[in-house]
Formats: sequence, C-alpha cells, structure tokens
Amino acid sequence: MNNPEFQEGQNLAQQGRMLLKQISPDFLDPAHEWRRFFAETWGTFLLVLVAAGGGVVAAKSGGSVTLSMQVTAPGLMVMAIIYFMGTVSGAHLNPAVTLAFAVRRNFPWRRVPGYVLAQLLGGIAAAEFLHLLFGTAGALGATLPGSGIGNGTALAMETVLTAGLVNTILGTASGARNIGTNGAIAVGGYIILAGLWSAPISGASMNPVRSFAPDLVRGDLGTTWIYLVGPVLGALIGVAFEWILKGKPTVAGAIAAQGSIDSDDSSSAGA
Repeated sequence: MNNPEFQEGQNLAQQGRMLLKQISPDFLDPAHEWRRFFAETWGTFLLVLVAAGGGVVAAKSGGSVTLSMQVTAPGLMVMAIIYFMGTVSGAHLNPAVTLAFAVRRNFPWRRVPGYVLAQLLGGIAAAEFLHLLFGTAGALGATLPGSGIGNGTALAMETVLTAGLVNTILGTASGARNIGTNGAIAVGGYIILAGLWSAPISGASMNPVRSFAPDLVRGDLGTTWIYLVGPVLGALIGVAFEWILKGKPTVAGAIAAQGSIDSDDSSSAGA
C-alpha cells in the first residue's frame, strides 16, 4: 500500500510507541509531577542566583567580578544543571523555553502553567536571597538597556538572542542531545557567547524570570516589559525557524523536553 496518508499515520503511531517505551512509568505517573516542579524551581533558583548574583558581587567587590565573568557564569551553571537534572524535567529554567517546547509540540500544554510557576518561584527566591544578603547592590543584578541604548534596540536584541537560544535548544533536543554532553555544551556555550558580545546592549537576559525576579524584589518594573516581550517573540521565531530547518517535531525532542528518568534512577532519588 502506497497511500501517503496511511504511511504517515503508521509513522506517527510508531513514534508514539517509541516514546512510550523510552519514557519511564514514573514520568507517566501524575503522582510524580512534583519531581519535575521541584527540579525547575531549584534549577531556576541556581541560574538566577548566578546570573543576577554576578552583578551584585561585582558591585560589592569593587569590580573583582568582571563583565566577562558575569556572562560566563550563567552559561556554566546551565551546563551543570542540564547534567544533573535534565533527565528529570528537561531543564527548561526559562518560560520562553517552556513556551517554545509547547508550541513545537514537544511538551504538553497542560504542564506549561506548572513549569512557569516553578520557574517564577525559583527565580524570585534567588532574588530575595541576594536581597537579604546584599540589599540592592548592583541594582540586584537587574538586566537593563546599556548606557545610550534605547528600549527598542534592547527589545530587538533580546528577541534575536532568544531566537538563537531557542534554535540551539530545539536543535540539540531534536536528536535527543539536550539531555547529555552535546546539549549541555551547546546551550551553555550559546549563553556565554551571547553575553560576551551583547551584555552591554541589553544585558543578554533571554529569560523573562531572570529579569523579572530582580526587578520585582528591588521594586522597579520600568523596563521589565522588554525582557518579557523580547524572549516571547524570540521563542516563537525560534520555533518557526526550527520548523523550516527540520520540519515536524520528533519523538526525541519530546523526550528531551519532558525528561527521561528511569525507574531505577527515580527510586534511588528518595529516602
């Protein structure tokens, strides 16, 4: 039978069977959803702690932490997080990434609110922790348009940078490489590279929570909209480009986006 529609249906069914085989019973069990929420909360806490904390410590130390150090640290932290918890939740750490995975149909929409809430909790907790220790030093590590840079320029920069980040994440995830060496290096490396050349323009946030949390805690939301709108637009552009580059979503992408903890790993995680 050479019916293209029949063949496509068969291919989709086979992909579905592959996905069910590769995802553990623990992941499919809603009772374990808290593991993913905890992973996203803790991972985002660590990311915002390092990303915002770089500016705070630079201010408190009289510049001992240079700009290059500040933009390198978050990339290295993301690498570490992907290694230690990517298999649990997919290590999104960013509402723009969660949105991109959902629009790409690698991630169920019903899980999006929980992930975003977990990311918000983690980010705000990190900003509150920094505030408790250091007050509002260094504007609490806020991402702001650079000196002489207009809001429109900063918005355009955040949009383009996030599109590139999402393409990097979706591109490595499509081959099940987001959970592992290649994905960690590619995503962390992109974050470092983007920050090294564009941080003086927009702060190279690419993450609504990373920017919103310090702004909320320090009580200044004047430019926060840039870092909400830019990453969302960039995420949608990145998804469109991924479709142009690779076509339909893959089973491997779904596994990377949702995590792939097996029963042995999950059973040893709890006391």
